[in-house]
Amino acid sequence: MIAGNGRFPLLVAQVARGEGREMVAVAIKEEADPQIEGLVARCYWISLGELGRLIEILKEEGISQAVMAGQVKHKQIFSSIRADWRMLKLLMSLKTKNTDALIGAVAKVLAEEGVELLDSTTFLEPFLAPEGRIGGRDMDERECGDVEYGHGVARALAGFDIGQSVVICERACVAVEAMEGTDATILRAAQFSNGRPLTVVKVSKPHQDMRFDVPVIGPGTVATMEQAGATALAVDAGRTLLLDKEALLREADRAGVAIAGYRP
Repeated sequence: MIAGNGRFPLLVAQVARGEGREMVAVAIKEEADPQIEGLVARCYWISLGELGRLIEILKEEGISQAVMAGQVKHKQIFSSIRADWRMLKLLMSLKTKNTDALIGAVAKVLAEEGVELLDSTTFLEPFLAPEGRIGGRDMDERECGDVEYGHGVARALAGFDIGQSVVICERACVAVEAMEGTDATILRAAQFSNGRPLTVVKVSKPHQDMRFDVPVIGPGTVATMEQAGATALAVDAGRTLLLDKEALLREADRAGVAIAGYRP
């Protein structure tokens, strides 16, 4: 497992261990939770720019299949992290540095080295969002109208691989996600809504590659929505991971937040 941030890698490791699988983790120093070390057979720590070292580790361990789990913030591309020659060569070969281009290029390099990148959801299919009501209450008429409008905006945005989420208020788009992430987008929207309720629409890409950048929500999403005055959340069924599902549903019920899955 190539482990990024959040609960996603920890959940993958727990499920794999429960299935009796031996898992080796390569954890990103700038992103991954140290708890990962206690959930895998062996854990190696590398910096985000060390593509060459990643390949060395996979070869030393005899790895032929890998899974990416957990976000790596796209803005890290523009940070002070130093890339090794392998990563520099990859970056220089890209015409664009959006998520699909960048991680897709990494996946291609791994394939050339004999490592197959599996779907991120390989171990977590039971955690994919179902269609229909997921948690909390049913959406009201206002929220359903916001979702209908928001889907059009969000899918156009996702088609350009810019971001996954939009925040809607009274059928007007208040905020769109770019590199800052969904939570930051929701909080930014609250600055412009003048206390009016918000609706969040989070979608997958039109041709979502399930090997990476799969949409994820969890209890923290609901906490951020509550802070921002957002009352409803729409996600793509079958393409969105529900992390810490029981806690997510419990928080949605407590906060009165409506969560529903829609067919992509």
